[in-house]
Amino acid sequence: QVQLVESGGELVQAGDSLRLSCAASGRTLGSYNMGWFRQAPGKEREFVAGIKWSGDTTYYADSVKGRSTISRDNAKKTVYLQMTSLKREDTAVYYCAAKFLMTTWEYGSRSKYDYWGQGTQVTVSS
Repeated sequence: QVQLVESGGELVQAGDSLRLSCAASGRTLGSYNMGWFRQAPGKEREFVAGIKWSGDTTYYADSVKGRSTISRDNAKKTVYLQMTSLKREDTAVYYCAAKFLMTTWEYGSRSKYDYWGQGTQVTVSS
């Protein structure tokens, strides 16, 4: 079992930067592949970024590529999502998710993840 808790969401201005954190408890995080998803009001939950258990491979949605960086510190059992040049359309609840075994094509599929956090709200105002 893995418990995930997101933090770092807040109200920011367009163009600002923000770093979200996902802290894990329970089993060691180092064995799990991780993803960040987001869900805006009235929309489906969508993939934002993913990172392999080893940290050496990352994946990004086109909507955030070049503006976001996913990273992890397995010793601290924490995964991060650094976002820059935030836009109003980045407004959403952001969730982190974990899965033990994962192929490359699965990172973007929310149905493949086994564990989810409760989410943290990011609001970008213009």
